Amino acid sequence: MKIPYGISNFKTLITGGYVYIDKTDYIARLEDAGNYQILLRPRRFGKSLFLSTLEHYYDIAHQSDFDALFATLYIGKHPTPLKNSYPVLFMEFSGIATETPEDVYRAFNTKVELALQRYLGRYQYPVTDIAAIAQRASPYEKMEAFFSIVEGQKILLLIDEYDHFANALLSQDFDVFQSIVGKGGFVRSFYETIKTATQRGTVDRLFITGVTPLMLDSMTSGFNIGENLSLHEDFNSVAGFTEAEVASLLQPLVQTCQLDADALMADVRRWYNGYRFCAQAQETVYNANMLLYFLKNFRFQNCSYPKQMLDENIASDYGKIMGMFSIGDRDTNFAVLDEIINIGEVSANQRRKFDFDKGFDRDDFISLLAYMGFVSLRAETLSGEVFSIPNHAIHELYFHYFKVELERRNQISIPNRALMLAVESLALHDDIQPLADEMQRVLQMLSNRDFMQMDEKHIKTLLLTLLYQSSVYFIQSEREMNHKYPDILLLERSPFAVKHQHLIELKYAKKGDGEKGWEAKREEGIAQVQGYLQLAEIAALPKLSAWMLLTDSERVTVMKMQ
Repeated sequence: MKIPYGISNFKTLITGGYVYIDKTDYIARLEDAGNYQILLRPRRFGKSLFLSTLEHYYDIAHQSDFDALFATLYIGKHPTPLKNSYPVLFMEFSGIATETPEDVYRAFNTKVELALQRYLGRYQYPVTDIAAIAQRASPYEKMEAFFSIVEGQKILLLIDEYDHFANALLSQDFDVFQSIVGKGGFVRSFYETIKTATQRGTVDRLFITGVTPLMLDSMTSGFNIGENLSLHEDFNSVAGFTEAEVASLLQPLVQTCQLDADALMADVRRWYNGYRFCAQAQETVYNANMLLYFLKNFRFQNCSYPKQMLDENIASDYGKIMGMFSIGDRDTNFAVLDEIINIGEVSANQRRKFDFDKGFDRDDFISLLAYMGFVSLRAETLSGEVFSIPNHAIHELYFHYFKVELERRNQISIPNRALMLAVESLALHDDIQPLADEMQRVLQMLSNRDFMQMDEKHIKTLLLTLLYQSSVYFIQSEREMNHKYPDILLLERSPFAVKHQHLIELKYAKKGDGEKGWEAKREEGIAQVQGYLQLAEIAALPKLSAWMLLTDSERVTVMKMQ
């Protein structure tokens, strides 16, 4: 099974014999939905591949390739009248440098020019027409010249990563963002030419992909005919993988390694599933590239999972997007982060567009997190939408970022090496004391800076933050077991071999309650751990050590339970 991880060219994928999850049944649905459409999804979700699929399906230049590319797919067996009926103008706006406004303008202008010249060369226009594009100065003027050249034709326009540079700009400099994409900016002028071309019938169909609606207000002020399908129930699974699609991809692993299919599915579900883009959608979907990374890096030699369950490239992408936490009021955003991690969910009215003239509030920030994939829609209430962290991969990213924020906000340093060694002591030697020592050291630094009103949930969040810096264990927090919720479970995960798994119950004693309060919390914790150990699900865990950890935000003591 050839895994198409990182491949976004449809023809390369099909002719190269890669495994392909057929999404072509959506093509007819898109045609029925209208001529001008926008689809927003988190990074690395399969948008570019879907756009490439549309390009090869509609492009008149690929007419002779139709059977070779589509014969075995749904759309090949059920083609629409529009197949291979358009010349296609393809544009994409990733990789634009954002260091200065001049850099953005120059790169955007170059992207536009090259896309227009490729189109004219591809469809054999005179070299004088190609030269005419280069002679025009601005993106707006180049587009006007192009539409004048192709006037009288009907074309399909595909735009990928429409907002890629804008997302980076907004986190770096709001004023520059406004000057570029707002009124009078060259981006808005660019889209105004496209709107005019739709009115004249030149752009007959249009499909745009991106991550966030950050530019939709600016873009659609000049171009107001596009329909945003991003939150529509019928297109919830157009990008990403469904449960059934993932099951088919996992089947070779099950057969070759004789794995338990249900256990394998449960693992990848916890790591990569959980995305819902419409409250009425019947099922959640998987991040496509995360799942493909797992498949590509699965070790058939010893039938073990990848050492890192999240690709470094994806982690880096999401790490850069974490810069969005600086947009607007950083303290408000940190409070949202604190709520997501400690409570597990947040509520907001999800924005369809952003109006930055009115500022940037809590609902804006949470909506931005949802579009980026850091939270996902879980439910809909009369007062708004409820969002939660979609999966374990995003959980890890949050806790890595939370550590960075703790260090930045409190001007402290939490050495990763010490944490890695502490987890190693837990895994190999059943020794929790190094972890307790690290936690005590950090608590004392935070307490000295009057960091936060300490309570049990904040203490647990801090402990989880320390634990998440190591990838040795699969970490579960407050997993429901017969209506009981152990604070932390550290479970063995492939490919790491550990000698001990752990249950950790954490108790917080207020310093004002003195030794009497300390002892009461100690007894409460002991009773809880003893109750957990009676659960069949806990008793079935091999190599399990159970601990009760007690702190008053300065001292930390631990007790091993039998």
